[in-house]
Amino acid sequence: MRLAGAVSVVVLGCGAIGHAVMTGLDTGIERVDPFKDMKNRPRAGHGTNVLLVGTDGRDRITQEERREYRLGGAPCHCTDTIMLVHISADRERASVVSLPRDSYAEAPAHRDLVTGKDHRTHPVRLNAAYAEGGPQLTVRTVENMTRVKIDHYLEIDFTSFMKTVDAMGGVDICTAKAMRDPNTGLDLAPGTHRLTGGQALQYVRSRHVDGASDLGRMQRQQRFLAALIKQATSGGVLLNPVKFKQVSSTLLGSVRADRGFGSQQMLALGQAMRDFTPASSEFASVPVGDASFKVAGIGSTVKWDGPKAAALFQALRDDRPLAPVRAGGGRSRGPAAVPVDVAPQQIRVQVENGTRIDGLGGRVDAALRATGFNTTRTPGNAASREVKRTVVAYDPRWDRSARTLATALPGCELRAVRGQGRTLLVTAGADFRTVAPVRAEDPQQGEFGVVTGDQVVCGN
Repeated sequence: MRLAGAVSVVVLGCGAIGHAVMTGLDTGIERVDPFKDMKNRPRAGHGTNVLLVGTDGRDRITQEERREYRLGGAPCHCTDTIMLVHISADRERASVVSLPRDSYAEAPAHRDLVTGKDHRTHPVRLNAAYAEGGPQLTVRTVENMTRVKIDHYLEIDFTSFMKTVDAMGGVDICTAKAMRDPNTGLDLAPGTHRLTGGQALQYVRSRHVDGASDLGRMQRQQRFLAALIKQATSGGVLLNPVKFKQVSSTLLGSVRADRGFGSQQMLALGQAMRDFTPASSEFASVPVGDASFKVAGIGSTVKWDGPKAAALFQALRDDRPLAPVRAGGGRSRGPAAVPVDVAPQQIRVQVENGTRIDGLGGRVDAALRATGFNTTRTPGNAASREVKRTVVAYDPRWDRSARTLATALPGCELRAVRGQGRTLLVTAGADFRTVAPVRAEDPQQGEFGVVTGDQVVCGN
């Protein structure tokens, strides 16, 4: 369901495998016509735009899976996730924009699929467009809101999502803090986890992990897509014909797509994207002006920030990168970093040399400062010069900051010292080798709050 970026890689990235592997895969795709009789559509831009829709369909899920992954209750037959995926004309970039499912929208005039009643233009939550008019009304509504012409439509349900993740061997997700949601059954301790299909579904569905509800869930969905892309590009899926066909047939055997979206189009696009990496993907969410916009007869909706949203979609139409551009050219991307609970810029650190190695304290101070920590820049010498293992001493009141610093110093010892205050003390030991890059859990950059895939995947 949340395979937007992965569709651009897993299914599309098969250039080295050839047409023979793709033969017969089209037969499993259920076809829909989301563009039938559509008029007054936006002008086509550069690149390719795919509307990825995740529905709550669960008809093919077993009773055991329903219980284990908390999938009880009747499905609403609406869109659980909506993403607009833009593949650049040069096939070097995929921009994924999440559209909040509760977005305030104006549904165009249409005939209701369930009741057969004709509707005039009226306000709805965006995900309700699917329930009233299926793929066609969903495409029409999104095009009216974004003025971006949709080239292809892809619909994936719970079953498709779970089976595809399992066919890939699972996906690695890392988190700086515990994540628990009793509604979905998600229960992750801090650290890195290899998620199965069912666990991945819990991760991307959870809305009660923090106070951000759907907006926080969209960020986790984007992080999952980046991890899926990393798994596809680094895990041998694209270069192993057997593995590739297994993953492709699993996905394509249980999706709905427009008639122009088939294996041959995927193959052609994949040949141009053979060097695709997590850094080639960028993720954004539509800027929100009012997260609780009241509408009579509907209730609370998410109202977009009109000017900022217009600028975002204009960038897509112009085929421009969404991520910031450095002064020297190119998109701003940092190395893969481990997510932490506290931004290193907020952590004050004093470094001491606990060895007889000349200049070690200065090197540790400089390395921590380069990673973003607020060091004193005045390293000193510890009372003992025979320290073998690096120590981080901290006041228990600043334990979250201590855990962040310890993540940057792999193998160090954490030592609580009551009354020490907010400054953390690092005593560099003979075991020191390097400072690992870290970043705040939810990095946000640039005009549209964009992150690139390599910034949100687990560090190597």
